[in-house]
Amino acid sequence: MSSTTLQTGVQYGFFFDQSRCIGCQNCAISCKSWNMIPAGPTKLARLFQWETGSFPDVRVNTLFAPCYHCQNPVCIEAANGAMYKEPDYGAVLIDPSKATDSSLRDAWNVCPYGAIVFDSDSPTANASKCNMCIDRLTQNMLPVCVLACPMRALDFGPMSELQSKYGTNADLTGVPSSSTTSPSVVFKAQDAKSQVVAYDGNAALQLLAVRPGSLPSVFSQASDETTITPGLVTRGQLNMKPTSIEDFMHATCDANS
Repeated sequence: MSSTTLQTGVQYGFFFDQSRCIGCQNCAISCKSWNMIPAGPTKLARLFQWETGSFPDVRVNTLFAPCYHCQNPVCIEAANGAMYKEPDYGAVLIDPSKATDSSLRDAWNVCPYGAIVFDSDSPTANASKCNMCIDRLTQNMLPVCVLACPMRALDFGPMSELQSKYGTNADLTGVPSSSTTSPSVVFKAQDAKSQVVAYDGNAALQLLAVRPGSLPSVFSQASDETTITPGLVTRGQLNMKPTSIEDFMHATCDANS
């Protein structure tokens, strides 16, 4: 639903069901649309994608990563007054009247999730971050990213309610540990892969190796194709803190683009 009755004075947060996410980027796109952000690297709601495994067991992984509005936000101290935690919903916000280029870079450096984003690699780049759609919350509307998810992989509400509905897990494989900052998020990990259609991967590899006539085999043994050498997969692991805009865009764009 687009509106609800929100209470104030409690910590709100997000729920992300990794098993339902299809990487459609609707969360990121809707965030840009609502906040009137032009195309480019300023993404307040980021959707990371990375690949793991090798044929025939390959997987594209996704992670919805706005700011998780931590209950122990280490960024605030590092920002030296440029950031604060507002009391109504627990959102971690930037104070533009106090923010400087160096203070927000310092905040980004300590944030394990890299929640602050920059519009260029310049030392004086404009910085911004997810503000929990606080402008919508004050009108009893949910964050736009949650409403835009066609797979219902996202939810939002008081942390006590989310934990009652979905559990208390705040960690996913590859994501920095929640122990330092206590992020306001509940995760449901992706389901284990199951074989729906009977398929013999080894037999398929043998068929792929054979070429007609007297042509030599494409490869001599299955391990030649199933062993992933370092650097072969450019997005072989989650990187929530790319050090350049080019790498950031590569990490947060659709795997098929």
